[in-house]
Amino acid sequence: MQTKILMVCLGNICRSPIAEGILFSKLPKDKFLVASAGTGNWHVGQQPDLRSIAVSKKHGINIENQKCQQFKTSDFDTFDYIYVMDSSNYNDVIKLAQNENQKKKVVLILNELHPEENRNVPDPYFGLDNGFELVFKMLDETCEIIAQQLIKNHSKISI
Repeated sequence: MQTKILMVCLGNICRSPIAEGILFSKLPKDKFLVASAGTGNWHVGQQPDLRSIAVSKKHGINIENQKCQQFKTSDFDTFDYIYVMDSSNYNDVIKLAQNENQKKKVVLILNELHPEENRNVPDPYFGLDNGFELVFKMLDETCEIIAQQLIKNHSKISI
């Protein structure tokens, strides 16, 4: 049985596709499924932002086949872990939760790197030219911790 992880940001074109690609690259494919979604529906069916694709490719990760999708209530039943990129995404996802067990699945992703500091992954969409690179590095460091925890807790495989 696979452990399922969902990465969530606003439009599912910048941060969450990068996070999906990074975490997917760090986990055994037969034990884990990683996906991403956005709280908004503007980009459903589209591929990630070209800058997300480029920065991921630069680091050896191909995300160009991903298709944007919107977070839905049934994702609480599908996924074991739901990592959100910022407090706004967190609030939007928590509003859809129907019980405490669902709420417990939702975590601000940077809390894995900086526990209980509730830091946000900045949205690089309208930011500086190096914003995508900074976000990639931030998510790569965090996903390394998440991958180690998931492997330790859900499989007999070690890194």
